[in-house]
Amino acid sequence: MGETLNLTAADGQKFTAYLAQPSGTPKGGVVVIQEIFGVNSHIRGVADEYAAQGYLAIAPALFDRIEPGLELGYEQDDITAGIGHKNTCGNDDPMNEIAAALDVVKSAGKVGVVGYCWGGALTWLAACKIDGFAAASSYYGGGIGGMVDLTPKCPTIFHFGEEDHAIPMDEVGKVKDAHPGCPVHVYPAGHGFNCEQRGSYHPESRKIALERTLDLFGKHVG
Repeated sequence: MGETLNLTAADGQKFTAYLAQPSGTPKGGVVVIQEIFGVNSHIRGVADEYAAQGYLAIAPALFDRIEPGLELGYEQDDITAGIGHKNTCGNDDPMNEIAAALDVVKSAGKVGVVGYCWGGALTWLAACKIDGFAAASSYYGGGIGGMVDLTPKCPTIFHFGEEDHAIPMDEVGKVKDAHPGCPVHVYPAGHGFNCEQRGSYHPESRKIALERTLDLFGKHVG
């Protein structure tokens, strides 16, 4: 079980973050970036999983900027609400919370970043805009095809589902073409395949994507 921290970003924004401690000395740190559903039980579980792998893991609550403490599920009403909150937050302001989360866990050593859904896109932006990340793993981030002019500051990998109706394969192709040095992995799955609470959950794809992410972090984080 982790703990909830109260943090303040560089722009003065106050927010919470879920911190999961490893059982021994940390290998390094990992910032876990939420989907459009807040730091809910799934995202806390992801942070716990990275802690179990030996990392000091932190998940900043990006929706605290507009509705503190919000946690959503995966029904249609939750999806609609989550999209609205994502659009209200935008992609720029959350960089402040992500940078503050990085500052918390960098005491553990090098820091990786991993994110899902909206967090997948934010992971790409964080890898490109925030100094200090050693590696980045982006899961099914929508809109990255329109942000391929950016250049990552650290080794970055991508995970997409070939059955993802929200992210067409031509967008995935743009990412591949623009960044041949960043491996793009495509799985026989839909959007959200990493989340056990979704109907699109695909255990085998989740397993392989996690192995690839842990391999990346093992090489560059610790």
